[in-house]
Amino acid sequence: MSIQKVISVVNHPLEPLTGEEIKSAVKILKEKQMLKESVRFGTVVLKEPTKKVVLNYKIGDPIVREAFIVVLDNESEQAYEAVVSITNEEVVSWEHKHGVQPGIMLDEFEEVEKVVKDCPKFQEALLKRGITDADLVMVDPWSTGHFGIKEDEGKRLARAICWVRKFPTDNGYAYPLTGIVVYVDLNKMKVHRFEDHGIRPIPPTDANYTPETSDSITPRNDLKPLDIIQPEGPSFEIDGHNIKWQKWDIRFSFTPREGLVLHTVGYEDKGKTRPILYRAALSEMVVPYADGSFAHNTQNAFDAGEYGMGQLANSLELGCDCLGEITYFDAIMTDSKGNVRTIPNAICLHEEDYGIAWKHTDWRTEQVEVRRSRRLVLSFFCTVGNYDYGFYWSFYQDGTIEMEVKLTGMLNTGSYDETGKSRYGTEIAPQLNAAYHQHFFNFRLDTMLDGLQNSVVEIETLPEEEGPHNPYNNAFYVNSKTFKTEKEAQRIMDLTTQRTWKIINPNSLNAVGTPVGYKIMPGENCFPFASKKSSVMKRASFLDKHLFVTQFDQNEMYASGAYPNQHPGGDGLKKYAEADRNIENEDIVVWYTMGHHHITRPEDWPVMPTAYISFQLKPVGFFDRNPAIDLPRPASKKSCHSKNSSSSCH
Repeated sequence: MSIQKVISVVNHPLEPLTGEEIKSAVKILKEKQMLKESVRFGTVVLKEPTKKVVLNYKIGDPIVREAFIVVLDNESEQAYEAVVSITNEEVVSWEHKHGVQPGIMLDEFEEVEKVVKDCPKFQEALLKRGITDADLVMVDPWSTGHFGIKEDEGKRLARAICWVRKFPTDNGYAYPLTGIVVYVDLNKMKVHRFEDHGIRPIPPTDANYTPETSDSITPRNDLKPLDIIQPEGPSFEIDGHNIKWQKWDIRFSFTPREGLVLHTVGYEDKGKTRPILYRAALSEMVVPYADGSFAHNTQNAFDAGEYGMGQLANSLELGCDCLGEITYFDAIMTDSKGNVRTIPNAICLHEEDYGIAWKHTDWRTEQVEVRRSRRLVLSFFCTVGNYDYGFYWSFYQDGTIEMEVKLTGMLNTGSYDETGKSRYGTEIAPQLNAAYHQHFFNFRLDTMLDGLQNSVVEIETLPEEEGPHNPYNNAFYVNSKTFKTEKEAQRIMDLTTQRTWKIINPNSLNAVGTPVGYKIMPGENCFPFASKKSSVMKRASFLDKHLFVTQFDQNEMYASGAYPNQHPGGDGLKKYAEADRNIENEDIVVWYTMGHHHITRPEDWPVMPTAYISFQLKPVGFFDRNPAIDLPRPASKKSCHSKNSSSSCH
């Protein structure tokens, strides 16, 4: 195994801002707008140029660099958006965003714990529970959502809930202090409201998960080493944030809100790179909880819009998070004071063997032809409070693109009331409850199949009617319908018809005269169980559909709207689609939502085995034949079972 580090240079309009550019943008804005010390920087990212600029760019053309910045003034309690020209050293725009709350910043998370622990009422509540050492208390700040509470209106808040450790490295999630809820005013950094709903027994069983902290864990000793070795190095080439691998050409970036972003993804075919995606990224992630009790009934996390998946990214470690010939990229952003913050090794790039790409045995001649599959994986992992999420974009040699999310980490835990029961969760350990919940991931896919003019077709499989043309009632066929408007293209999955959706370019035809296409291949999915009257469904109304298609608008980036934190609802994807614009043969955006339905179980404790959820974009008529037909025969370590050769697998 080996490791490489990449330092990006600005050689393309979509290259992420460098540390020096971030410093410059913050300095320009501070000076030109005469910003006070009370200001926090919620976002400092590249202001992405228009599609026209990007797609017409040629090496050597001048590159104009701009930063998009979200500012929060704690003193005036107001938010602003700015565009700063780093190239021209000027503020291009400065706009007051009335009545919105930027996402919670990492610094705010860290400050909340101290505010809570310094609160006399909180200290008194701990003593009532026999807790004398506040240093052992864990405080997790949660977003407050929006529930029409008058005294909360206009306040920038976090809802803190607590657990207690028995020693500094103990897993405190085993010992919830259910009953204590503290609302913190993040602008003033003081307690806004303190609630004590009564003392509950603390569960008796520890949940430590390392051999150093648990006598019950003896590591297995029968695993032999498994190393991934590429003696000649990886097969990909890197230039800044551009990757070339096999026939793929991929550009990427990283933002504090979305995490990994794909740009201008294309595949070489017949001597030219054919575009597939202009931009693709996580748009929003929503986690509604099922528990109706006071302890959990407001827990509806919008992990991207309220917290930011990118700002919570892990620094990855060779041999632990990734195996093989690894190239790492740092993620560069700011802390809330505008200082450059670097997350080392935030992004992992590597190749993986993926079994058989294709194979056939001619039983008459005993000739065997087999090719091995390999995929390129671009990934990052982040920790949002108790949960850990990995996001993996994989590119296959046959033109398939896959997005896989890996869910692991800690369940959100609580203790029982006097009944000792809950119909909204599972007793995962004695007296310890883990509430049922769901995880929804919405991905914004700005498609560009052979050009910007695309359409979306819904395909359903139907049984043929009985008759002379179907004498044995075995026939079935597919029925296709092209969406014309945004309202028409709000759809759900249907297993009874094997409903799928295909993005096509009606202006580009394949060898058999049909439009080239890529199909969404869904994996696991589900529907939300929260009522449409619930706060979470008002704020994430897009969850009741698995697919939306909208006409491209550079200002429509997030399914939950630009500022979902404490927003009452009515913004975002459903609002965008209300325009009912034409989406046939247009520059379109496809929004796909996948959901993981989590009925908690004891096996998810004390740390959850990874759950996997994914979807694929698979070529359907995009190529004239199997694009992986030209893969080389694999070299054999030992003789294959073919009679014709002992030196290679064919």
